Amino acid sequence: MPQPGDELFQVRLEKLDRLRSKGIDPYPRNYERTHLAKDALTQFEAEESSEAENADPAHVSVAGRITAMRGMGRASFVDLLDGSGKIQGMLRRNTLGDAYELLDDLDIGDWLGFKGPMFRTRTGQITVEVREFEVLSKALRGLPEKFHGLTDTETRFRQRYLDLIANPEARDIAIMRSRTVSVIRRFMDGRDYIEVETPMLVPVAAGGMAHPFETHHNALNQDLFLRIATELYLKKLIVGGLERVYEIGRIFRNEGIDLNHNPEFTTMESYESFADYNDVMNLVEELVHTVAMEVRGTAIVEYGDQTIDLTPPWPRLSLVEQIRLRSGINIPDCPDTETLATEMQAAGVDVSAATSWAGMVDKLLSDRVEPHLIQPCFLVDYPVAMSPLAKKKPEDDRIVERFEAFAAGMELANAFTELNDPVDQRSRFEDQENQRAQAPGEEWDRLDEDFLVAVEHGMPPTGGLGIGIDRLTMLLSGQPSIREVVLFPQLRST
Repeated sequence: MPQPGDELFQVRLEKLDRLRSKGIDPYPRNYERTHLAKDALTQFEAEESSEAENADPAHVSVAGRITAMRGMGRASFVDLLDGSGKIQGMLRRNTLGDAYELLDDLDIGDWLGFKGPMFRTRTGQITVEVREFEVLSKALRGLPEKFHGLTDTETRFRQRYLDLIANPEARDIAIMRSRTVSVIRRFMDGRDYIEVETPMLVPVAAGGMAHPFETHHNALNQDLFLRIATELYLKKLIVGGLERVYEIGRIFRNEGIDLNHNPEFTTMESYESFADYNDVMNLVEELVHTVAMEVRGTAIVEYGDQTIDLTPPWPRLSLVEQIRLRSGINIPDCPDTETLATEMQAAGVDVSAATSWAGMVDKLLSDRVEPHLIQPCFLVDYPVAMSPLAKKKPEDDRIVERFEAFAAGMELANAFTELNDPVDQRSRFEDQENQRAQAPGEEWDRLDEDFLVAVEHGMPPTGGLGIGIDRLTMLLSGQPSIREVVLFPQLRST
């Protein structure tokens, strides 16, 4: 609410009262709009270029937020902004009569509807000659100063609606993200996957290596968690005979916030019976390429000072070889934490925050390998200690069939040949619980007995995938921060 002395707010309240005293409803229920701004301009240009002579000018009804008002004596020009763009209206006193006086009670930020024919001004601008106008919403707060280019980051993210009003790029990113999700759905549906929904409140926060958010259900008197992955429930559906499933939804992880991480984010997870991680690699590169072509019209994206080509095929790079190349460390020669820590310290890699062998390898990846993975690629074949849900390679039981997809130095996707041996899976979960007891500060998976019972009923060979919608949108839009592609990112309370 306005604070005492907020004179501009009070002035707008007085204008609101004047509108009502004149019999104007400043907040009507609806408005009959015939054209978006962009469509009205396009239609006028098409009719203007046609060969029809003496054609009547197109009449339109448009609506939007006032972004500019310019008075010129007995005429005024008003710009309206809708979801498609801007359109100018010209309001004349001799056309509108007494209604023209209502302009005195309007401000930047109000919503109006215009009706009338279209024409070109002497400067060549396509304009609506307003025969009627209607107040659709009186704004009691003004738009930010310097409306054309709201730049304060804190304001942009806390009041995203102002960002969407002031910055066309913010609107473009929001639309691109929505189109990205739509294309992914069509792609998966076209390959006979079925979309499903799984619980967000779960009794065991399993299926990923992350710290969960905790809550309590009063009626059940039971502690629950916000899901950290959809994986285990989707694999239960595979056990049940739904051979291709996917889910697009929110995931919640109680982790740090940085350029690539937000505590809640959106993923698409999919599982396909009778497939392995090679099949999933083909799926990922084809999916990302399809999204880029349909959303952007090209497989070439600019990200910072890098030009990235998403055209398949993407190279498959060995994790062990990449770590050796970038750090000089051969992790198979470092089977325990002491040996690996010594080698990492000698290579200048800080190991103070990692206490487990898997955590140290992950640190090597993030510090030495990932920044070099600019062009799209798959990093393949991870140590079993880092991948409790993935199937071991037949030729080396220290390695699992897992890949992560990278581009622009950030992870886009994570996938496995899924572990369907219930005995091995139980052993891996038990090991994760033991590791948690030894290093509680690190992220570990959890033993989910209900999932193990499901797998004990028989799960077919399966290829699984998790792909980040937020990071894919970052890549396609060239944005370096996840906050730019999440409409309402998590922020510290003021």
